[in-house]
Amino acid sequence: MGATRTVELPDGPKGETRSVEMTKLEWSLQFVKMKIQEMIFNGRKTDQCGVIIFGAEETNNIINDKNGGYKHVSEYVPIGQPNAGTLAKLDELRASETAGDPIDALIVGIETQDIYLEKKRTWTRKIVLVTDGESPMEIEEWEAIVKKMSGLNISLTVVGVDFDDDELAYHEEDKPAIKRVNESFYSRLVSALPDGLGLLGSLEHALLTLNFPHIKETKSALLSTTLRLGDVEVRENEAIEINVRTAKCTSLARAASWKKFFKKDNGEEDIQDEEEGKAVFKEVKRRTEYIIDRSTEEEEEEKGPTTQDVLMDVDEEKSVAEEETGLEKVEKEQLVRGYKYGSTYVPCPDGQFERLNTKKSIEVCGFFQRKNLNRSYPMGEISYVYASPSSVPDQLAFSSIVQAMFEKGVLAIARMVRTEGGDPKMGILSPIVWPNVDVLLWVQMPFADDVRHYTFPSLTTLVSRSGEKITKHPYIPTEEQLEAMDNFVDAMDLMEAGDKNETGARQAWFDTRLSYNPAIHRTKQAQFHSAVVSDITSHPLPPPHPELTKYFDPPKRVLKTAKQALEECQAAFKVKEVPKRAPKARKDGHVHAQDQDEDMILLDQKGPARKRPDVASPSKSQAVNVSPSRAGKKKVTADDSETESESDGELLLESKPKSKTPGLPTPTVSPEPEPNVQRAPGRIIGNAYPLKDFRQNLKQGDVVTKAVEDLGVVVREIVGRPFASRRKDEMVECLKVLREACLREDETDAWNGILRGLKQDCMGKNGNKDFWTELQKLGRPMSLISSTDAKHVGTISDVSESAAEVHSSDQYFSTAHDSDKLGLPSGY
Repeated sequence: MGATRTVELPDGPKGETRSVEMTKLEWSLQFVKMKIQEMIFNGRKTDQCGVIIFGAEETNNIINDKNGGYKHVSEYVPIGQPNAGTLAKLDELRASETAGDPIDALIVGIETQDIYLEKKRTWTRKIVLVTDGESPMEIEEWEAIVKKMSGLNISLTVVGVDFDDDELAYHEEDKPAIKRVNESFYSRLVSALPDGLGLLGSLEHALLTLNFPHIKETKSALLSTTLRLGDVEVRENEAIEINVRTAKCTSLARAASWKKFFKKDNGEEDIQDEEEGKAVFKEVKRRTEYIIDRSTEEEEEEKGPTTQDVLMDVDEEKSVAEEETGLEKVEKEQLVRGYKYGSTYVPCPDGQFERLNTKKSIEVCGFFQRKNLNRSYPMGEISYVYASPSSVPDQLAFSSIVQAMFEKGVLAIARMVRTEGGDPKMGILSPIVWPNVDVLLWVQMPFADDVRHYTFPSLTTLVSRSGEKITKHPYIPTEEQLEAMDNFVDAMDLMEAGDKNETGARQAWFDTRLSYNPAIHRTKQAQFHSAVVSDITSHPLPPPHPELTKYFDPPKRVLKTAKQALEECQAAFKVKEVPKRAPKARKDGHVHAQDQDEDMILLDQKGPARKRPDVASPSKSQAVNVSPSRAGKKKVTADDSETESESDGELLLESKPKSKTPGLPTPTVSPEPEPNVQRAPGRIIGNAYPLKDFRQNLKQGDVVTKAVEDLGVVVREIVGRPFASRRKDEMVECLKVLREACLREDETDAWNGILRGLKQDCMGKNGNKDFWTELQKLGRPMSLISSTDAKHVGTISDVSESAAEVHSSDQYFSTAHDSDKLGLPSGY
């Protein structure tokens, strides 16, 4: 094992090939240490190992102590749970010139393992023999060894350095005769063992296998609980209780956590390490300080009652002087834990609220069809639910329930409490019928408060501001575009993009069972490699295993078949590359968002700004009277006017810096109010606060007709938009005020026209029928203004009282044929 060999390394940064010289022992120890690291990484107490070396100068084994013989075989690491010290001790091994017999080491390992596991007969026994095959052996009684290993059910894996490997197409040239004989014997030895107990392979192949991403399998302990159907306290005769066991079916895996270290300054204690040329690192530990911000209390007192103090967690390196920032440090004992509920915090002095008086059990609340399950609701890990292994009646009852659920195709809604007084969890039970086994799978489901429903505008139906349905628009796909996209999606189908099976049919390309998390397995590979090699620079991290990256890129076969469909999509959608623009610095300042109801159709941008009808823009030909007091002001040109026609996007991306050269003086312009971005051009009622704008315009007295007309249009726009239900009460209040104003200001015809138009919008194909139902519930006070109503205030209306009553009743929703029978005008 002291002979040197060349080991290939990953290619360098520039693609150059790299290799390193190391002894066969050093290369073999990489495999041994990685196997031990796997046990340390899993952290199971039943993962234990020991190391026995042969060819050592000293002799230390239990057989030699009792009967003598078995020279140069030493128990280097006793059997036990491995740790970092085990790896450090392996690093101290050095190759020797002393010959040792591998068969003697195998016999010592069998005997040592048998004595250690004398009272642990159920444990799995394994022996891994790592050798270069060049040591002399005595193989006269090898059949007795096979018989002994078969009786103890010990699996043997022989890993040979530079052994022949057909899978890797490697065959050693000029192989020594003794190695050829020994390699042949090892093959005969593992073949003589029962099926599954013998394995022979090369060291290179073994190292590649260790990099294969393996899923960590854990055995979950069975927890006892009770499955209940019905109320066992009130109706005991109609209820059922079954003793069951629960265990984990899946477990969430996370990548290993990292710790931060910093280089420590050398002190007196580190003089020895400094002389040896070693750098000393210390772990960075986090410290939390609790700070209260008192800087804004005076301003808050002037405005009104103070709000709750803001608590912040800050790192030690980010903490600042209290006297400079107005921050006050408090101790953790002075604080009270609080839980966020909505926009407020609920204090909890005891650290937790009073627990519910719950009992450990699984209570079935009801059943529903499997097809009605929302696949986005299941959350968390899956658990098995078994019948009690020791109770036959429970097994029969449980199996009957599972098979009945399976045949009916139903799932059960269940309430699980894992411990006495624990928090209840709602979930579903799904029946699984396997050969000779009936189980239920339990998965947690969200409570009603945890579910958020979001509605979005239609991608295929657009409605204009006036309520008309738009059929042609840049955001509505054409038939050609829909067909092109369908062809592209079909061409990218992965269900038949995999390899062919025995019958010649292509299989699915993607398999979730073979898709591994790169963050977990690549991190694990980096940790194992760094612990094995002494220098990460000379022994860089090898590339990830191909099984880890095989799903990173789509299959070439699919890309080839989808090329034509992709080109058709590019032509149909007129896809062009958008040139990159150099980013420009944004001005400091807060940008106020528009009202959500003022968003344009889908992604449409705001159009060009329009001139105000009541403001005259100064032109170049205007004669200007210059005042001496304004001699220092700049001239207002067409480029600097507030009525430019460029859009907002052009102003942000295309505007040029204004010249700093002083121009001619300009006259004083009377201040004008800023244009309201929430108000459509030409309107005096905005969509943000329509009722407020309406009342303000009524006070002027000369724009009543315009205000009534604009408010009616605004109400129809808001009611016809998505998310209109959030402003339902506001729109109803607007209509109430509008009706009173129309009745008072002799605008009865305007009100009746607005209400008729609103009815047509709501009862249309994509109308807001719910809003019209709310208006109908208000009855006669929200109906048309009849001649009787108008007579009371001294005005005139062409709507009869009977027609107004029909308008507020259910008959108003009859068909046009029924309305003709009632004698209603054609506009109803």
